[in-house]
Amino acid sequence: MRTHPSGDRVRRAVVVVLDGLGIGAMPDAGTLRPGDRNAHTLVHLLDHCRPAHGGAEPELLLPALGALGLGVLCPHPALATGTALPVAVARARLGYEGADTYAGHQTMMGADFSRVAVARLAAHTGELVRALEEAGHKAEPLDGGPVLLVDGDVLVHDNLEADPGVNWNVSARLDDLPFERILSVARTVRAVAPVARVIAVGGHADGPLRSFVRQGEGGTTGLDTPASGFYRNGGLRVRHLGAPLDHTRQLPELAARAGAAVTLVGKAADILTCGSAVRRPAVRTDEVMAHTLDAVRAAGRREGAASGGDDGPALVVANVQETDLAGHQQDAARFGEVLREADAGLGLLVRELDRPGDVLIVTADHGNDPLIGHAFHTREYVPVLVLARGAPTGGREAGRAQPARTEPSRTEPDRAETGRAETDRTEPAATGTRRTETRNAASGAVLLPDAASLADVGATAARFLGIGDGPADANPDADANSNGDVTGGVPEDGPRAGPRGLAAGSPLPL
Repeated sequence: MRTHPSGDRVRRAVVVVLDGLGIGAMPDAGTLRPGDRNAHTLVHLLDHCRPAHGGAEPELLLPALGALGLGVLCPHPALATGTALPVAVARARLGYEGADTYAGHQTMMGADFSRVAVARLAAHTGELVRALEEAGHKAEPLDGGPVLLVDGDVLVHDNLEADPGVNWNVSARLDDLPFERILSVARTVRAVAPVARVIAVGGHADGPLRSFVRQGEGGTTGLDTPASGFYRNGGLRVRHLGAPLDHTRQLPELAARAGAAVTLVGKAADILTCGSAVRRPAVRTDEVMAHTLDAVRAAGRREGAASGGDDGPALVVANVQETDLAGHQQDAARFGEVLREADAGLGLLVRELDRPGDVLIVTADHGNDPLIGHAFHTREYVPVLVLARGAPTGGREAGRAQPARTEPSRTEPDRAETGRAETDRTEPAATGTRRTETRNAASGAVLLPDAASLADVGATAARFLGIGDGPADANPDADANSNGDVTGGVPEDGPRAGPRGLAAGSPLPL
């Protein structure tokens, strides 16, 4: 029987990723773009939506996120300063280079993604042409430049939405050819690509794709996907082909092997691997939240109907993608609308997850500040909000506050008492120590030290599920995802010697 750290049997563990919801620039955020040192997706959105203080939009009220402790972690007049729920909150560093959804999710699920290859497509066009021609395709530079035109319709190019050199895209109009042919080209590219992710993209554009090709940052050239109309016109098809990873040591696969029913929702269904998972792909936020709630309720019915034994816990991982899309479109109003919709869904989840042993973790994978002046991801800390029913973390269910555990760090004010957002954060000392764990009696929440990596989020979920403490019992060889794309296996220099269980990550000190 799996047990919650409080001693209760784990029933349902849910991870909801609000894609792109950063909470302040990391120390190295300005390395590529100096202006990103001022990035703060959440605070800039909240300020933009405060008409009484010069904001351009209706006030952005997020009662569910407030109840989960977001205002304790990141004080702002629009967020609640306290909560009655048993929550613990922390910031997390990304734990990988750049700011990327695929790398973020793989890291979060326990992969060691600290060494992803960064490469511009222009440096590899020769080998790509050879590989494509050997596979029976016609490939040539588009107008003599670094973008490849394949079979007259498909573009192979740098991804202009992520940091330069992290991802390549294979894009075409679905009016010209079916998605399966785009995917076939992408698989050939993936076989020789050194980058973290090759993304097959098919959609309906506002015109010929070559008219939307432009130069990006850092010596990249590619399709301006938002400008093409792919995101606006409906029917978007996307497949993420990742670099080799040992998926057998990531949270979904370990949870499934431990007997948990695993459901992957939204973009998580596209980019995470688990052979036995139920997949509910969706882009619209209302659909993502509805699928998530349905999976949680189904798990509750299974648990409630069990007789003569324990049918195991459930893990649900969901991604709210439309926040990220709004960030890329630099549309703060739309970002706010999506957050309101996601917040409403989170409110329903909080009410549903009401039994001892239920766990909800709300986090993000990177920042995407729509008001920073560009359409790229921003390298920011992300929130980690943990609701653990029955666990000694805070709120009315937690009982008496426990003494705070302290670690040496630079002095910073008690953020639960400041009543304002801090856009210029005091960083941990250069020795690598983390900030002090604090408990503010008025807030009802525990403020934990910064997590070193998103991998700590997955490790925390694994701890609640009672997994990840023993050696992985799975075959470390290649693993196929639900679409038949071989994405598993450990690279020669990969994380073979990591901690037992998940390949990377340490649970938060709850």
